[in-house]
Amino acid sequence: MICEIISIGDEILIGQIVNTNSVFISKELNKIGVEVVKITSISDKEKTIIDSLDLAKKNSDLIIMTGGLGPTNDDITKHALCKYFGDSLEENRKVLKNIEKIFEKYVSTPMSKKNRDQSLVPSKAKILNNSYGTAPGLWFTKDNISFISLPGVPFEMKEILINQVIPELRKKSNRIILINKTILTYGLGESFISEKIKDWEKNLPFNMKLAYLPNLGRVRLRLSIRGKNRDLLNNKINNQIKKLYSLIGDIIVGIEGETSIEQELLKKFKKNKITLSLAESCTGGNIAARITKIPGSSVYYKGGIIPYNTKIKQEILKIPVELINDFSVVSQEVAKVMALRTKSMFKSNISLAVTGNAGPSKGDSEEPIGTVYICIVNGKKVINYKFNYGKHRERVIEKAVNKSLELLLLEVSG
Repeated sequence: MICEIISIGDEILIGQIVNTNSVFISKELNKIGVEVVKITSISDKEKTIIDSLDLAKKNSDLIIMTGGLGPTNDDITKHALCKYFGDSLEENRKVLKNIEKIFEKYVSTPMSKKNRDQSLVPSKAKILNNSYGTAPGLWFTKDNISFISLPGVPFEMKEILINQVIPELRKKSNRIILINKTILTYGLGESFISEKIKDWEKNLPFNMKLAYLPNLGRVRLRLSIRGKNRDLLNNKINNQIKKLYSLIGDIIVGIEGETSIEQELLKKFKKNKITLSLAESCTGGNIAARITKIPGSSVYYKGGIIPYNTKIKQEILKIPVELINDFSVVSQEVAKVMALRTKSMFKSNISLAVTGNAGPSKGDSEEPIGTVYICIVNGKKVINYKFNYGKHRERVIEKAVNKSLELLLLEVSG
């Protein structure tokens, strides 16, 4: 089954909101073997909607639209669908009852005519009940093509998709299964990885594809395979992953969805019964944010400090003024003292400190923009690292965070 997703709304086109609906729909369709070949964002204009449907049906058996089903004047999807299918709106008693129920339970203001008009739906459409909102989903079928229109509000769309759309599509699909597994790697760029695994990649089964997904100090390797026997497909893909481990196992963290670098850190620290503290300057607490998003991280992460300002480094971490004057705040020497002082302050087994010049100006340091120093203190062992991550501020920070997590995992893994 081939699908195109169409997102309707000027707010997407002007960048006011991020189109998360298409991402969610794609993932759910992928699980049942439906191939999404195109995602389109269009404006709230009748002609644009109709033209987009005409274009989509040439290459798809399934078209899923989101947005434009609300009660305001700019929500014109229902009217465009009526024109497209030669239909008209009629009041649907079930939809009206649902709207009345929602207002009775959750809305303090009286129901307006515009709210009541939400029960006016195309007569030829199958109605998809909206448990959380007043706009129902709509399902048309024409020339063996399914046209599904869902609300743009994400939690309303998700409920209808998961509980009503996906079960029906599963019945209609030709039972072709698509399995994706994404291997998480840290520490090598995609060109280095591709060179190390080129023979393995060349010998992949004909129905298996590899995609490289690089992102600021980490590379995800996505393996995809299609077929009809799920167990056979899983065995094939798992066998290839085993071979991959023998080639680049030293940089593999695990399988996306099954684990993450943050989860692996929790496992390793917990197993070794050791603790961690952080001193983050240029990363501004982002390493701690990544660590603490995992439930249970308090078992090993004791806490941290964000000595962003030079005076705070002096006053809280007691870094000597002479050291800063001699080497500057962005230096191996200052990173080392930050890590040692933090380890002592939090009484942790391991501490990591990071200081750098993310830009756009040099600030209190003469180091080039993009320079980052990371220091890890593990017991009495002190390890220093220096990197240069270019001149793009956000990239410098994100790379420094990813590298810090990678180095911590290497250290705690021995």
